[in-house]
Formats: sequence, structure tokens, C-alpha cells
Amino acid sequence: MLPGAPHPRRQDRLFGHAEVEADLIAEWRAGRLPHALLIGGPEGIGKATLAYRIARFVLAGGPVSPNQHAFDVPETHPIWRQVAALSHPDLLVLRRVPEAGEDKIPTVIPADMVRKVRSFFGATAGGGGWRVCIVDAVDDLNAFGANALLKTLEEPPARALFLLVCHAPGRVLPTIRSRTRMVRLKPLGGAEVLAALDHLAPALELDGAALPAAAAASGGSVRRAIVLARGEGMEVRGATLRALEQLPQPRMEELHALGARLQGDRGDGLALFLEAVSDWIAAEATGGAAGRHRLVRLGEVWEKVRCSGAEADTYNLDRKALVFRIFTELAEASRI
Repeated sequence: MLPGAPHPRRQDRLFGHAEVEADLIAEWRAGRLPHALLIGGPEGIGKATLAYRIARFVLAGGPVSPNQHAFDVPETHPIWRQVAALSHPDLLVLRRVPEAGEDKIPTVIPADMVRKVRSFFGATAGGGGWRVCIVDAVDDLNAFGANALLKTLEEPPARALFLLVCHAPGRVLPTIRSRTRMVRLKPLGGAEVLAALDHLAPALELDGAALPAAAAASGGSVRRAIVLARGEGMEVRGATLRALEQLPQPRMEELHALGARLQGDRGDGLALFLEAVSDWIAAEATGGAAGRHRLVRLGEVWEKVRCSGAEADTYNLDRKALVFRIFTELAEASRI
């Protein structure tokens, strides 16, 4: 969740994915909507927004006219306000939130929280209708939490709906995937990202002049576009890409400048740096020219980048040292 950005449960619009909504509405109209949807795709493309749209619609009784093709519920509807406030008795949301009296957000959704699913679905629906559970995201479940969720997925009660948001569906337990319907959302087109930025710009105080370039470099993710449009986002990404183009011998003065820029940034700079590096690794690994040994090495580097970035963010480690460590690994992989 980006600071200042409206939460998906408060979003009034979903950009892109009109065909997906239309297909799901048609299944609802025909009484064939599965009891569990695994909504998968990259971060920042609207997965959670779609989940909350479906939840509002279903909890509102699912009124649908023959010419309706989206899960629209008016903002004036009382269900909208209840879902936005997470106060609806028939909605359970599993997510990483600080425990009572704590400020730190846990790294996983606690298994104790997941165990509430059984009692939630074991009770009578407050409105006598549907009960909806949103998991945002399944990626944040550990093995204990995933198995606790699986128990209810295997034997769902009547009028139960699971909406499982997932950033990496391939990593989800096969037993969970087999009991859900996969709904794959694709990255948005540049025009769709730009439309979303224009819609969000007033609330986020984004510079309108920076939006087209941010949308073009977003990779189809509104989240990434927002990060790029803020502060020095485009400059950080540009500096990282220039250094990557110089591999296997990046210029030391440019690495020093990039490290210094990240050292003084405690916002989104580190995330942008890591995303650019990850994008480069993915492109190298899928470009077709990499041999088996280089693919293995790139995989190892990607894992180190992921872990090093998480540690630097969590423990506020030296960003300049991180830049040099990562580029040392990348230079070695580039020579294979």
C-alpha cells in the first residue's frame, strides 16, 4: 500500500480488465461463479480493487441487469461504506496488519488470523446472504496459514466466496490452486495506466507533466507508475538503467552517484532501483541467448537481490554498499 494512495477498498473505478469483469458477471448471472477465485497478476494492476468490487457487489445482493457488465455498486450504497470501513459483518479480510499495541507490520499473515476463517464461515451470515473472505495477498501466507485456509476451501459452506489476491500464482500451493478458479489479470496498457494516473493525480498531488513518462516506464503497473511519478523516481530508474547498460564494467563514478542518491532517499528510491535490476535480470534470462550456467547464475543473483533489498529496507542498511554489492554480482553473471 503506497502512502497517500487510496486503498483498493475505497477505489471507485477499475482501469482495464473490462473483459474479465464481463465474463465474471456473466458467470454470476448464470449461477456459475466459483466459490473461490485466485486473482493473479503483477503488483499494482488492480487485483485487490477487483476483489473489493466483487465483494461489494455480492454483499449488496448481486443485483444485475441483462446489460450490466461490471461489478458497479454506487458509492451512496450503505454496503460501499461498510466495505470501505471494513465494518460489514459478512466480510472477512486477511492481510498483514500490526498487532494491537504494535507498530511493526508482520512479514506474513499470522496463522491465528487465518484460523478465524472456519468460525467466520461457520456462523450464520448477518444479512442472511453471502459471506465473503478476501485474502490480500496469498503470497503473504506461510505454510501453516495456507494449510489453515485450505481446510475451508476444501469444504466451503453455501453462499461462501473466497477472493484470493496473488502476485505470483506459480508459488501458491497446488492444493489451493486446484480448489480455486484462476483469474489472470494482465498488465495494463500505457493509455490505461495514464488514465489511472490522471484519475489519482489530485489526491496524490502528482506532477501532471511527469505522468506520461511514468506511465510509459511503468510496465503496466499503476503502482509502479505512481512511484515513478513521485519525487525523483524517473531519475533513479534512469540512473540504474544507465549503469546496467554498462555491464560488465559499469563506471564507478556513476555507481557512487547512484548509491549516494539512494543513501539520501528514504522513500521509494530503493524499490525503484531493485525493480529496475529485477527487470534487467528477467530480460537477460528470457532473451534466449543465455546458456544454462548463466541462467543458473542469474537466478542466484536475482535471489540475492531480493533478499538484500528486503534486508536493506527492513534494517535501514547502507544503500551505497548495497548498490556496489549487487553490481559486483551482476558483473560476474554478465561475463559468463
